[in-house]
Amino acid sequence: MAGSDTPDHDVAVIGAGFSGIGTAILLDRAGFSDYLVVEEGEGVGGAWHWNTYPGIAVDIPSFSYQFSFETRADWSRVYAPGAELKAYADHCVDKYRIRDRIRFGTRVTGATFDERGDTWRIGTAGGDKITARHVINASGPLSQPKFPELDGLGDFAGITMHSSRWDHTVDLKGRRVGIIGTGASAVQVIPAIATEVEKLTVFQRTPIWCLPKPDRPLGGRERWVLENIPGVRLGARLLSQVFVELNFPLAAHFYGIVPLANRGEAIARAFLEKEVHDPVVRDKLTPRYGLGCKRPSFHNEYLAAFNRQNVELETAPIERATPEGIRTSAAEHELDILILATGFRILEPIFPIHGVGGVELDAWWDENRMQAYEGISVPGFPNFFHIVGPYGFNGSSFFLLIETQMRHINRCLKRARERGSTRVEVTPEANDRYWKQMLDRRHNQIFFRGTCDTANSYYFDRHGDVPFRASPSLEAMWRSARFSLDDYSFA
Repeated sequence: MAGSDTPDHDVAVIGAGFSGIGTAILLDRAGFSDYLVVEEGEGVGGAWHWNTYPGIAVDIPSFSYQFSFETRADWSRVYAPGAELKAYADHCVDKYRIRDRIRFGTRVTGATFDERGDTWRIGTAGGDKITARHVINASGPLSQPKFPELDGLGDFAGITMHSSRWDHTVDLKGRRVGIIGTGASAVQVIPAIATEVEKLTVFQRTPIWCLPKPDRPLGGRERWVLENIPGVRLGARLLSQVFVELNFPLAAHFYGIVPLANRGEAIARAFLEKEVHDPVVRDKLTPRYGLGCKRPSFHNEYLAAFNRQNVELETAPIERATPEGIRTSAAEHELDILILATGFRILEPIFPIHGVGGVELDAWWDENRMQAYEGISVPGFPNFFHIVGPYGFNGSSFFLLIETQMRHINRCLKRARERGSTRVEVTPEANDRYWKQMLDRRHNQIFFRGTCDTANSYYFDRHGDVPFRASPSLEAMWRSARFSLDDYSFA
């Protein structure tokens, strides 16, 4: 046993979104009850705590967007609204009695590995220090807003808010509103507010592929069947997961074998032709890149919103913000309210992480390119695990991936407990082998086939890689249960 210091906790979990909630529940189930969940916000749910903008809803069927061990049958729609996901998060926290092990209002500012004690020292914005033998980073990709690099943004005299930090005290009725971005959040916000504002100006840099959403309300009879007829809820979940798998993991990662995205693009083009009446606007909304190069959207009202007289689509480049509004290369747009639907800090750590020898994780990734064994562990960062790190996300339901990755992590923690080990670290050889496997599959991924050059996609990191797991979900599940524990060193 190398370490001698006794840390505050065996495990520190960063984040109380669904990744953190699932991590805590599955730690308990595996017999690891000495953990602390550290959460910046004052409530649980992560993305569903922070994101409360009008129109927010899940973008995969609700039957897949839930834990396998805690399914529910009372979703109001096939694609549940955000408030129901937030309520589901609270339900899970209370049912599995983990709320009293969450420290709310605590923003992590850094984590440093103490080699002498094989312990992580976690700094917080309040100045408190937390020590833990192991850290599981469950901070999630959709919680930290990304703000645009826009000259003069602070000069705008009106109200500015990021879509993920929506101010519900602001009345949009009769106001001139501008929204920067046409990504997944904007696709939901735009039709939700277009009916109440005086004018809505949408500033688009790159159009998004939008497909019809197979959504509808779930009536009482359907919910009764889901609740009471044996096998129906499981069947709905399996069908939903097949739908999700076909729409991203298989379509994106195995495009060279099964070009499913071509069929999806044809559907999206026909939908665009049907929904948007003005051919000039329709042309502006037509992507010049292949479906799958960046995150597509499913929405039934987004495209039709551009038929409204009070909605203007501006595609000229933005030059700067002014006290009056936004100036593009083509016009000056006077605004009362500016909404920044500019996404999240996806492919970067949200706090500095220093491993063996003081090496900082982001610097390590900058030098070696983003990588993590099975999307979980990085050499030189012992006792530190990521939920859906680089090459961990394959486009499936986050809930399936959370459970898959926790199966992997719990196997490591159990082996450490059996051996009395205080240091668990993936070997460089295992990491290199996994990373090479992922890179060797790139030739079949849609991202590297030439149609993505103009996508301006956040999928691509600063090295030009797309650090997604190029595998179907069944493979990820199988490997999490059967990878060799010799791929880690235990000391």
